[in-house]
Amino acid sequence: MPKASTTEFDVIVWGATGFTGRLVAEYLARTQDTHRARWALAGRDRAKLEQVRASLGAAHAELPLVMADARDAASLDALVGRTRVIISTVGPYARHGSELVAACARNGTDYCDLTGEVHWMRRMIDAHHTQARESGARIVHTCGFDSIPSDLGVLMMQEAMRERHGSHLDQVRYYTVKMSGGVSGGTAASMTQMFDELEKDPSLRRVMGNPHALDPEPRRGRPEERDQMGLRYSEELGQWTGPFFMASVNTRVVRRSNALLGYPWGKDFLYSEASAFGRGVKGLLTASGMVAGLGAFFGVASVPALRRQLEKHVLPAPGEGPTPEQREKGYFVVKLLGEGTSQAGGRVRLEGKVAAKGDPGYAATSRMLAEAALCLAFDDVKAEGGVLTPASSMGSTLIERLRRAGMTFDVQA
Repeated sequence: MPKASTTEFDVIVWGATGFTGRLVAEYLARTQDTHRARWALAGRDRAKLEQVRASLGAAHAELPLVMADARDAASLDALVGRTRVIISTVGPYARHGSELVAACARNGTDYCDLTGEVHWMRRMIDAHHTQARESGARIVHTCGFDSIPSDLGVLMMQEAMRERHGSHLDQVRYYTVKMSGGVSGGTAASMTQMFDELEKDPSLRRVMGNPHALDPEPRRGRPEERDQMGLRYSEELGQWTGPFFMASVNTRVVRRSNALLGYPWGKDFLYSEASAFGRGVKGLLTASGMVAGLGAFFGVASVPALRRQLEKHVLPAPGEGPTPEQREKGYFVVKLLGEGTSQAGGRVRLEGKVAAKGDPGYAATSRMLAEAALCLAFDDVKAEGGVLTPASSMGSTLIERLRRAGMTFDVQA
């Protein structure tokens, strides 16, 4: 249950001066008449926070600003003690985020972020899950484009199967069928940080490559659980498909949800993700180009000297990202195809859709992240403390919130 309402704030945005932090602040400011939360901006640079506050307009001229130091435990303890929920947008999280999670776990403060750093999430689980359970802190990673469409999309499909057919789906396949968006400096920094860490500690490859890396007790995955890395033709879609660049994060989160919920979808539940690129020769060429491009990028990024050149000349710098016009024009559409056996014994197939307007990683993500924080602060979600997932912590309550906020979550018969 949420912390007592005697806390000074309901929500604090930590990292509000960063690219995504500013977007979260803008969303909360724009929707304040609806959520009526007591909220604040937090960071270490008052002048920059004042600039963000000023950009929100005269109506928010008195919005509180909170100073803290990401590497000072006492400072963070004081910060998290003032609020029900902390939103963290300070990445790369493996570099900047660990002390804040520790403070939340110690103090019983709920927390959400938008990380996609599997190796770091594994560290947070090992270091803080038990303490968070004891303190009541709900630590919820991946509350953005990775991994809410995946995690809540699968939950939606499974709940529909249970309601309509009295059983669960034994497999769900996720396809990104339409998407338009850009990359910010923060996302680029997270990607290059991952390669830096792999260079220092090659054993992390085993963590990142394990399909069950985020399970409470990691186990070896089956061959069919490996992420798609090459070109394939999907008979069920009638389209050529290639790797989905976030599958290595999302699939681990979905599997952790299944485990934390007590395996309601079975221990042999199969889940996969891919990108769909269209039909015929055009689809084949598009998919082939994407596979080749991803391979080239990761090949270059794995070489330290070339990675530095990418950072210097190609990737956006911290604080940079898609323009307002680009964010407004962005969108994504995800198709989910599930199969299972009904209670009556017949095979059933369901089709689901998750979609949103706005750049997936920024406009849509800022909405998802803000609504997740508001859900933790105000909604009657029954989850106990721990290092959780969107589905295992907020579940269908967050789905309904996001529907009201304009996202599509739909299941066809």
